[in-house]
Amino acid sequence: MSTPTSTTLDSSKHVELTRGLIALFAFCCGAIVANLYYAQPITELIAPDLHMAGGTASLIVSLTQIGYALGLFFIVPLGDLLENRKLMIATALVSIASLVAATFAHTPGLFLLISLLIGFSSVAVQILIPLAAHLAPDETRGKVVGTIMSGLLLGILLSRPISSLVAGHFGWRAMFGAAAVLMVVITTVLALTIPRRQPDHQATYFQLIGSLGHLVRSMPVLRHRSLYQGLMFASFSLFWTAVPVELTRHYGLTQTAIGIFALIGATGATSAPIAGRLADAGHTVRATFIALVLAALAYLPVVIHPAWGVGALVVTGVVLDFAVQMNMVLGQREIYALHAASRNRLNAVYMTSIFVGGAVGSAFASKLYDHGGWTLVALVATVFPLIALAHFLLIGRHHSARTYTQG
Repeated sequence: MSTPTSTTLDSSKHVELTRGLIALFAFCCGAIVANLYYAQPITELIAPDLHMAGGTASLIVSLTQIGYALGLFFIVPLGDLLENRKLMIATALVSIASLVAATFAHTPGLFLLISLLIGFSSVAVQILIPLAAHLAPDETRGKVVGTIMSGLLLGILLSRPISSLVAGHFGWRAMFGAAAVLMVVITTVLALTIPRRQPDHQATYFQLIGSLGHLVRSMPVLRHRSLYQGLMFASFSLFWTAVPVELTRHYGLTQTAIGIFALIGATGATSAPIAGRLADAGHTVRATFIALVLAALAYLPVVIHPAWGVGALVVTGVVLDFAVQMNMVLGQREIYALHAASRNRLNAVYMTSIFVGGAVGSAFASKLYDHGGWTLVALVATVFPLIALAHFLLIGRHHSARTYTQG
């Protein structure tokens, strides 16, 4: 098994990480990651048009996230081996082709396969973030990552209202066509502006993938952070997959109204830069505790008083988004500090666990809702952050505290 070696940034080594470049990174991340979520609020439109069974509809979201997890595991580690800009552009081109194919798909099986490819090819965003971490000075790395993550998270959260609005006025196929056009623009921007980074890590592809296991075994902080965020994202994905169904069937909301609901939820992205600053100041342990507690309490308004209706769902969505995004940035800041030359692989492990958790949450959304309605969804979704909180209090916080004491 190969050991991590130093990394050469080539021309990017001399590139100053200006506010403009940070803003560009944030915009590109948000636009790319949005591809994963366009289908989430409009499955009720896609499924009937493709003659897809109701219980199968949530597979659209699950397969997109599974594809993303596969891309994270098999493609993102190449960022420690291959020139980063070329790798990003190659994956972006596949994303464009997949979105175009989704626009014209007419059978359930084909669309589900395309959903898998859309997820698989959207991993360029997870090569961009470690690149920004390489360029950022140590003392501001959390702030930089948090700012870029706020762009990524806004992409996640704004993709849902945008998708609802576009699909409501022009049909769901128009959303995928527009996404393909946007990706053409993003790919051009990446080709012209993103600095080159050529790692000097010497290994075969199979040695590189094999080293992921070594990183997991040797770095307890990576294991703990991956577990927390995987569980948090399972709750997050369960909520955002099931809530459009609840808003449509129980409250009779239109796609435009669902879009406004999702737009309000986007305010949760404000926690990303806050989390980055807290991490830079050495408050990761306390901030993690706050994030996990908030996520565990997020569903209380719905469980305690279901009669509060849409208002309770809004509160749950905002608090949950805030907590999940906060914990994600805290985790990234912590794992990027473990070993600079392995950042792409560390990020691959971390983000793979997140989207495996997301795929699990979205896969059970339809079944849980059909069997027990929103109450059952809320109860199950609460269990995930409670498990993360229990693990953090019993085991994880001690490793985080030691990491920052040694750092």
